[in-house]
Amino acid sequence: MIGARPYLLDTNIATYIANGRSQAARLSLKRVSLDHRVLVSSLSEAELLFGLEMKPHAIKLNIAVHEVLKSLEIKPWDSSAAIACSQLRAQLRTSGKTLTNMDLLIASHALALGAVLVSHDGAFRHVSPQLSVVDWATDLP
Repeated sequence: MIGARPYLLDTNIATYIANGRSQAARLSLKRVSLDHRVLVSSLSEAELLFGLEMKPHAIKLNIAVHEVLKSLEIKPWDSSAAIACSQLRAQLRTSGKTLTNMDLLIASHALALGAVLVSHDGAFRHVSPQLSVVDWATDLP
């Protein structure tokens, strides 16, 4: 585990793990967490908690999301992420590429952490050669 690159889960993967939509993602989390740190951005934590606020009667989902969050290392979005964000945003603007604001922040966080981004969102695939992206939800379209 020492020296192994950590994995940063995007909000969609964390959601698929919590709600059971992707068994492949659940299995990948179990397998990868044996040898690697698995992280989640505080930004994704906020998105997940917002989703729960919008579904106050979804008790099982609430429990599942909190269980997933407890099993992951939550990383604060900090100054190093802000620096990575400014650099990535400038690269994207220069190359004519775009990301939504939240995707930009999460991608920047992965870069700042030196983490592999785990996402089912194809928008990340061609963002930057420095950003490694994998999709654990291979059982979803």
